[in-house]
Amino acid sequence: MNVGDYDFELPERLIAQTPLSDRTSSRLLVLHKDGGRVEHRSFKDLADYLVPGDTLVLNDTKVIPARLFGRKADTGAKAEVLLLKALGDDRWEALVRPGKKLHKGALLHFGETEDSLKPLLAAVVEEEGEMGARTIRFQYDGIFNEILDRLGEMPLPPYIKERLEDRDRYQTVYAQNEGSAAAPTAGLHFTEAFLRELQGRGIAVCRVTLHVGLGTFRPVSVDNVLEHKMHEEWYGVDEENATLLNRARQAGTRIVAVGTTSARTLETLGQRFGDQPIEACSGWTGIFIYPGYRFRLVSALLTNFHLPKSTLVMLVSALAGREAVLTAYREAVAAEYRFFSFGDAMFIT
Repeated sequence: MNVGDYDFELPERLIAQTPLSDRTSSRLLVLHKDGGRVEHRSFKDLADYLVPGDTLVLNDTKVIPARLFGRKADTGAKAEVLLLKALGDDRWEALVRPGKKLHKGALLHFGETEDSLKPLLAAVVEEEGEMGARTIRFQYDGIFNEILDRLGEMPLPPYIKERLEDRDRYQTVYAQNEGSAAAPTAGLHFTEAFLRELQGRGIAVCRVTLHVGLGTFRPVSVDNVLEHKMHEEWYGVDEENATLLNRARQAGTRIVAVGTTSARTLETLGQRFGDQPIEACSGWTGIFIYPGYRFRLVSALLTNFHLPKSTLVMLVSALAGREAVLTAYREAVAAEYRFFSFGDAMFIT
């Protein structure tokens, strides 16, 4: 189980820098788990691979403008903070840059008021973690979310160099529950009209929530897959959507995860409840899915194309087989599919 076994060559030119003007106009690579057959289609052809009774599971998390640019209060040196997880009492888990200079006790200022001596937002570093992780506490007057909306920027992944003109294009059309530091990008392909079309064909639409955090940003830093530890992220499902999942299980119909975050949430529920009915619940999950894992709820998966040697490539390999996935990825590279957050889609069926 070597991390290098999940590596592949990816030309930088294939990393999508901007979203397409039409969400549903991306390409769709279809990978059949049985036999590894690959088809090249368009995203809206997804409807041809879903059947009445299928349950499509969406992650309705909403990305917050979690990237803050400010300065150290004592020196004026530039500082960057990426908010990852709300801890309560105005405390957040965050990533900071430059990590070597932002130690415990450091005071940061963001934005300015008419009184230049008092920033709109201040933060003090309370605890230091590994690889730039910090626990910080904010100080402010007013409503935090309103200040964050004013000062923060959307936390685009580091491989996207272009500026995002429309903030809403890094949100799914069904985003509802604020709390993510990154978008569940497989869902970016959907429009409200296309979702209505699928429902009109007898496809049930279910919603769960997983707030995407540090697990998305932290690379695998060990050689042995089994030594990697996932960072915990908050998940939840309400009673209405738990009922939809139970109905699908009882009927024996497919549960189709939209994105790896939905898949991880579903499998967390599968582990939590086993063969018993799923109940409305919430909690923290650090589930790590890699080849050898036995899926409990997920039958099929819609996803984007992921980073080499990432936990996400390992997850899709657990569902479809490592060789089949890497072969499909090589074919996607040869056909010049667009990769990563704003890229094309892949359906594993």
